[in-house]
Amino acid sequence: MNHSLVETLETTSIYLPRSMLISDVRPLTQLEKLFTIELPEGVSLHHRPGQFVEVSVLGVGEAPISISSSPSRSNTSFELCVRRTGRLTNALHALGPGDLIGIRGPFGNGFSVERFRGKDMLFAPGGLGLAPLRSLINEVLDDRGNYGRVMILYGARHPSELLFIEELDHWKTREDVELHLSVDRPDDRWTGNVGVITTLFPKIQVHPRNTVAVTCGPPVMYRYVLMEFLGKSIPEGNIWLSLERRMKCGVGKCGHCQMDHIYTCLDGPVFSYAQIKHLEEALS
Repeated sequence: MNHSLVETLETTSIYLPRSMLISDVRPLTQLEKLFTIELPEGVSLHHRPGQFVEVSVLGVGEAPISISSSPSRSNTSFELCVRRTGRLTNALHALGPGDLIGIRGPFGNGFSVERFRGKDMLFAPGGLGLAPLRSLINEVLDDRGNYGRVMILYGARHPSELLFIEELDHWKTREDVELHLSVDRPDDRWTGNVGVITTLFPKIQVHPRNTVAVTCGPPVMYRYVLMEFLGKSIPEGNIWLSLERRMKCGVGKCGHCQMDHIYTCLDGPVFSYAQIKHLEEALS
């Protein structure tokens, strides 16, 4: 099942939050923090990269947040990258190690990792979009021998907004990873590429039929990144997006995330371009 925190004896209700402990909080930028959530004894988290959980703070509310850690890394904890943007996320940012939060999930459809094996992987996240793609990137790197080239194009508005700096530095030193970074507005210390993420695409060459391309980021970038993928003749069925937009309940009951006949929380948030290319609302 996609939506289960699987316990030793029974499956937790999809409607009932489970109390879990924050074991670590690490600032990433002025707006983002990385939370490590400990699983209760006897509970395992079975998730695919790209899935999300519903996070609740007692007396404040609930919100869907992508799982940022790879299922290949730990079976006793998982990580959430949280941007401070509203009432619930402000409340989360006020919490620290030892505090409890509610968790439902994981929910949604993640990336079909089995279909990607043997392929070259091209990742093109923008801004906070690296948080959900980090799960898939690390899953691929932890099983490195079963994939071809790994190319990561990552863009942000400013150097101070780049996420997971230590991991970016590590990926840059790896001979089996091609990492290219860009910012829209450089500071005095920035020596890399300047411009939107699409300015990085001329730096790479791909073998279209053997390449899986994945993107996630602010809605405004999707159309342009997809044009770059298609311009490199990558098949529509090999292009994947994480569309985490307007999700609320996580289980298809509230209709908040409905696009035509599709519920993002149930049918996504991961889609192939072939699935949603005719949905104008999905790409605007």
